[in-house]
Amino acid sequence: MLSDAGLGDQSFSDLGFAGLEKARDELGISFDYRELKDTKTYEQGLEELVEEGNDLIIGLGFAIQEAMETVAEKYPDTEFLIIDSQSDLPNINNITFKEEEGSFLIGVVAGMKTQSNVVGFVGGEDAPLIHKFEQGFINGVKAVNPEAQILSKYAGTFGDDKLGESIAKEMITAGADYIYPAAGFTGVGVLLESQRAGTYSFGVDSDQFYLAEKSVVSSMVKQVDVAIYDTVKELVETGTISEKNKVLGFKENGVVIAPIRVIKLSETEQKTLDQFTEGISNGSITILD
Repeated sequence: MLSDAGLGDQSFSDLGFAGLEKARDELGISFDYRELKDTKTYEQGLEELVEEGNDLIIGLGFAIQEAMETVAEKYPDTEFLIIDSQSDLPNINNITFKEEEGSFLIGVVAGMKTQSNVVGFVGGEDAPLIHKFEQGFINGVKAVNPEAQILSKYAGTFGDDKLGESIAKEMITAGADYIYPAAGFTGVGVLLESQRAGTYSFGVDSDQFYLAEKSVVSSMVKQVDVAIYDTVKELVETGTISEKNKVLGFKENGVVIAPIRVIKLSETEQKTLDQFTEGISNGSITILD
């Protein structure tokens, strides 16, 4: 069951789907899926997938948790997996990511390279998960540039690229020369508007450089595809999922940042970024309060 933005978001849903496609091609599994636009409710889509007899029901995104718990209680012998949230139900397995770690490093780059000393963050829904992206980014900027002004706005949706474009215009007008959206398809509008305006931006979830090759400096990549593939592989090979609550960050290769492109870091700036990366990996840097 895909996130509310569905296939074509060029971000979170597409990554999850890619993980399943790889599992199909390499492990010989078959899979089916539902999009919210087709089923009207998450619960209906999940029920349909259970009734088909699938061995594992995967839900993408925190918004699906309530519906998944309702269905999981109804079908206690079916295994479920939720990405980006945590449930206590025994037949729901959880994978979450340390989004704040990658977002912190994106913030470090923005803080070092901004010429206007104004940078921006655009969130999708105003939810605790997206606050992790925002707080990580802010803390990264402040770690290298305490005087920088950080503009922040929530779109209220992950599915409106035109709204993302409008928010980006506002921020660019206010002086932002680097903008980091954590907003799904809404964020695609931010990247495209940044490119039109000649300013810089960062991708999220997947490496989004190809969407705006003159603007996207790097991306905060969540290895959702890898996490789903690895879980399915374990289930195929052993018949079980060994770890109910997986939390994946830099150390676990669950979060990475894409190569720096479009701009160049000086030797000193690269050294600073490397030091922060190492600190996050070894646990010596704490990002969230």
